[in-house]
Amino acid sequence: MKFLSFKHNDETSYGVKVKREEAAWDLRKVFADFGEGDFHPKTLLEGLEQNHTLDFQEQVRKAVVAATDSSNSEDYKVQFSDIEFLPPVTPPNNVIAFGRNYKKHADELNHSVERLYVFTKAASSLTGDESTIPNHKDITDTLDYEGELGVVIGKAGEKIPTGLALDYVYGYTIINDITDRTAQRQQDQAFLSKSLTGGCPMGPYIVTKDELPTPEDVNIVTKVNNDIRQDGNTSQMILKIDELIAEISKYVALHPGDIIATGTPAGVGAGMNPPQYLQPGDEVKVTIDNIGTLTNFIAKEEE
Repeated sequence: MKFLSFKHNDETSYGVKVKREEAAWDLRKVFADFGEGDFHPKTLLEGLEQNHTLDFQEQVRKAVVAATDSSNSEDYKVQFSDIEFLPPVTPPNNVIAFGRNYKKHADELNHSVERLYVFTKAASSLTGDESTIPNHKDITDTLDYEGELGVVIGKAGEKIPTGLALDYVYGYTIINDITDRTAQRQQDQAFLSKSLTGGCPMGPYIVTKDELPTPEDVNIVTKVNNDIRQDGNTSQMILKIDELIAEISKYVALHPGDIIATGTPAGVGAGMNPPQYLQPGDEVKVTIDNIGTLTNFIAKEEE
């Protein structure tokens, strides 16, 4: 399944993509009319949080089948052309991100990979597919992109053994780790340079792990104005997904809806000669196999 969150007619909702259609089942409406018992989650996060007692995917499947078989099934759908994509889920904690997890990317920025490099991105930096990101020209001329695979946690845990770590994964998404390179160089910690408004585009979907069985062998391609900048594969990650989850959970309790950004391959603007940073009016696309394409725009000067 491909889950998404969206705004439609000034109301916020969430859904699951309709197969072979550019549309979504509006799950708030579907569950209101066809949910079993008291199971009527109003957000994707609520659904994930209840997944430990009820199989969320199975509940979605049953409700969607009932909506499909109803006499007014089209009333439960929304067309992508009529919605504003939101971040698929808002994590209860900040987005947890790993830097320097691809050796070639670390090399292009002359960074060491000998030590773990972990930071968070503020929840206020989250934005959705097709959104316009402020150009932040008032504070920086070195705005950069980083296409990444995002891991979505499906159940709570801490001190999770590596061998059990993938059991805690609900699915995967796409993240663009927008970064102010000047602030990153000047500051000891990456939180501010990574948490600009609009600095964490995510989506368009969360793809459940049953639909992405080989997340450590998918291509990541980032294009700026249709020019390929990054062309990597998650097989190049230094620490794998289970190792990332185990390492984080030694120190931080994980909860449903938490997001882990797994690092970016080589090809960022700062690593080019000369550097090629994002400019007002640029279009940035990050594509990951079997998830989709996350598209965002850098605001023009007059915006």
